Amino acid sequence: MLRTEALQALLVTDPDRKAVAVRAIDAGAPFDAAAVIAEPPGIPGRGARPPLVPHAQLARRSMASAEGRAALIHALAHIEANAVNLALDIVWRFPAMPEAFYRDWIVVAQEEALHYTLLREHLRSLGHAYGDFPAHDALWEMAKKTRHDVIARVALVPRTLETRGLDASPPIKAKLVKVGDARAGEILDIILRDEIGHVALGNRWFRWLCTERGLDPVVTYAELAALHHAPRPRGPFNLEARRAAGFTEDELQALQPGPPAGAARRRL
Repeated sequence: MLRTEALQALLVTDPDRKAVAVRAIDAGAPFDAAAVIAEPPGIPGRGARPPLVPHAQLARRSMASAEGRAALIHALAHIEANAVNLALDIVWRFPAMPEAFYRDWIVVAQEEALHYTLLREHLRSLGHAYGDFPAHDALWEMAKKTRHDVIARVALVPRTLETRGLDASPPIKAKLVKVGDARAGEILDIILRDEIGHVALGNRWFRWLCTERGLDPVVTYAELAALHHAPRPRGPFNLEARRAAGFTEDELQALQPGPPAGAARRRL
């Protein structure tokens, strides 16, 4: 069954084997949407490497050095490995969703597995392996915060944290290409193309859930972001990619800084 297969893949500890297992799942397999699956220990499955440290403890390295470039590729591979786990987790964890929901996120997991594999292979060409550098766990921390509510999950993972990748991808690509890493630039183009679709799914299912629950999407998003301490979006923003991913003009306008509170009163 599709949701059980997703859980089994999520529990695999070796990221390379997990990527293979995910890409072997049949996205059209039968599934039981109503099944409430008990959470087993060991979620998400992962090995002892890379060591996980707070984000502030990660060393900043110059991309002018081969080591610095490898560290950046490693960080991107870690994001994609986490994205595989996130997509698998949303499939098995949340019952009673429409068929398209489960099939959409299995395809997302498979695309994230491809991204991880491309970055892992490129990292190897630079003389390193996934696990050689420390990494942080911010993406999975948000998954833990939202494990009890599917609307919080889609609001704060794909359409918040993963959307940051749409903004970050072009400048990261430019820096890598500038130091001669054309292959990394090609991989980032593939990732950006696919991630626009992933964020679009987050927008689609967030709005569907808001409609089902009779909620206002703008108000609900603000409440969920405050409740779960989601990071505030920081520019520069890739507005073209955000539009392609389904953000409205009102949502994009809300990203722009406005006058500080009380500014109008001080002018009077």
